[in-house]
Parts: sequence; structure tokens; C-alpha cells
Amino acid sequence: MKYRELVITEDGSASIYIPALKEHYHSHFGAKQESQHIFINSALAQVSKESITILEYGFGTGLNALMTYDYAKANNKTIHYYGLEKYPLEEKEYSALNYDANSTVFIALHQLEWEIEAKIDTHFYLKKIQIDFREFSIRPLFFDIVYFDAFAPDIQPHLWTNALFENIYASMKPGGVFITYTVKGIVRRLLKKVGFKVEKIAGPPGKREITRAWKE
Repeated sequence: MKYRELVITEDGSASIYIPALKEHYHSHFGAKQESQHIFINSALAQVSKESITILEYGFGTGLNALMTYDYAKANNKTIHYYGLEKYPLEEKEYSALNYDANSTVFIALHQLEWEIEAKIDTHFYLKKIQIDFREFSIRPLFFDIVYFDAFAPDIQPHLWTNALFENIYASMKPGGVFITYTVKGIVRRLLKKVGFKVEKIAGPPGKREITRAWKE
């Protein structure tokens, strides 16, 4: 059995499927439209600052980073992006993904050296960190936005814990936004417990609602 498989979602964009977990990296209804709705429209576009610092739990295919880069250029923002990933894709995997709106940049995002912040251009800086989410050393009051894109709580419950959310809350600036695709009650309760103001908002095609949380 393959560890990971390439699949095409309903909007024509590619994703990755892990047979052993029976889990996709993105919604089968459409990888790009899911990323655009959840992470760009519902989080990044809600922050009005000119300079924004983002932490992503689950760098994965690099699609969220690519779309964030595109948003930064289109809106004249400066973004410092930190992506955590324990199991990076191999070259044969990311080169097969069809995110071709900016393929040169997309390949560069994957080929950049890990653990070092790199300048893509004046709008976008990227630091990829190969690490278990639970081992990431939190810098207090540092991030404006957190993209939480781990696999579902039923698949990886050890990544949806009070301890991890406490660290995330501490790492965020006042007014910061936390976004994730799940609306499971246990997740919303944990977010509220550590201090977030939590709301359900409309989800992308195929998903009725998602969770957004604010640090006041």
C-alpha cells in the first residue's frame, strides 16, 4: 500500500490521500476553493494590518502558503509565514500537484531549506519547520493568524488538546484570529477554555460550518 496517493478534487485541483488513515489533505469537493474560503477569506482577509505574521499547523501540500502568497501580492501586504510539518512531501509528490497559477513560486516553497526563514519576495517570507506540533517552541504574543490544518480530531486526537491550544493562545497577539475546518464540540470547548472567543461561520462547498476563534 502506498503511504500517500495523489487525487483530483471536484474543482480540478489536486490533493493527497493517506490510505492508512483514510484521510485527505483537503476536501474532495475542491482543494483550492476550500483553502480560499477557510484560510484566506475567513482568516487572512479579516486582518487589516499591512504586516502580518502567520503560523500554519500542517504545511502539507503548500497550498495554503501559496494562496497566502498570492493574497499578499494582490493586496500589497508583507507576510511572515511559519509552516510546521512533521512529514514533508517528497519532490515527486509536490511536483505532481497542479497548483499552476504560480508554479515557480510553488516549487520554490517546497524546495526552500528547512528551519531558515527565506525571502520569496518583498511580500512574503517563509520559514518551514519540520517538527511534531507538540514540540514547537512557542514565542509569546507573536502571531496574528493561526491556520490549524491538522488531520481531524478523530484521526489525530493528540493534536487537538488543551495543552496545545493553550500554547497557541499564548503565541498570538491580541486581536489575532485562529481558523480551522472542524466544528466539533470538543474543539470549540477547548478553544473557549483557553480564552478564545469562538464562533461558527459558513463553510466552503460540502461543509456547512467551520470554526473561527479570536483572541481579544
